[in-house]
Amino acid sequence: MKQYAIRFVNLLAGNILFALGIVLTLRANIGYAPWDVLHAGLSQKTGLSFGLISIIVGLLINVIVLILGEKIGLGTLSNMVLVGLFIDAILTLNIIPLPTQLPFNILMLIGGLFVISLGSYYYIKSAFCAGPRDSLMVALVRKTRLPIGICRSLVELTAFIGGWLLGGMVGAGTVISVIGIGFCIQVTFMLLRFDPTKVKHETFLDTFFKGKK
Repeated sequence: MKQYAIRFVNLLAGNILFALGIVLTLRANIGYAPWDVLHAGLSQKTGLSFGLISIIVGLLINVIVLILGEKIGLGTLSNMVLVGLFIDAILTLNIIPLPTQLPFNILMLIGGLFVISLGSYYYIKSAFCAGPRDSLMVALVRKTRLPIGICRSLVELTAFIGGWLLGGMVGAGTVISVIGIGFCIQVTFMLLRFDPTKVKHETFLDTFFKGKK
């Protein structure tokens, strides 16, 4: 029971950090992150809300990762739902200032990418399954045997190109995010000696019915 509680705290902390990192990249105000470029482009084309598009994209990615052999569990659902709620809460509190000089904008963006990476570490470590985009990253690592940083950059680059072709807003921050997120995750996971492909994740059935761990 104690181990389960620790894992749940890791899951919650990871989602909070992930949301905080996204808010930092947004407040940096030098261009949407790659996935947000895609969400904005699809929103413009379909007329659906940004949030609804984000959920739909997450569901489609879940189908892909299932086909690639990854598991879906409590962590997947919490990442799809809680991160959005935490983002709204942090933005409502308005506790993160908006930088007015470019060097600070860039530093805030890079800091946000590292916070996102740390959030990914904690909620993947909880073993309740990763969120859709991180699951796709891990699936690519398993299938290609490429370094995790390269796989994450490939995922972000694909989202960026798709969003750009659909008319999503692109800026200098987008380019930094595409290049930087893979590096930040690679460095964070290396420093923490963490290999996400070795985590044995629990599905919903494992967590709620079999009572494992």
